[in-house]
Amino acid sequence: MPSFTSQSQKNHSVHWPAIVGALVIQIFVLLALGAAVVRYVEWSSDAAQAEFMSATKLSASDPNHPRELSTPIQPLKGRTSCDRKG
Repeated sequence: MPSFTSQSQKNHSVHWPAIVGALVIQIFVLLALGAAVVRYVEWSSDAAQAEFMSATKLSASDPNHPRELSTPIQPLKGRTSCDRKG
């Protein structure tokens, strides 16, 4: 019957190849997820920009689209500046 000391040493031995392998897999997964997030953000940005540009072109070419007025904004009657005192 083996002694308690020899069993204790066998149970507490560190399997470095398994630890290193697990760390490599974790790093690979994190890098893959990071790359996927970056690619998704780039794709989403490109899609949003394309949608914005097509909407801008449509509104600029639409003759029924109301144009902004070129007259300056007039102050309210009786007020020419801000009456607040700070």
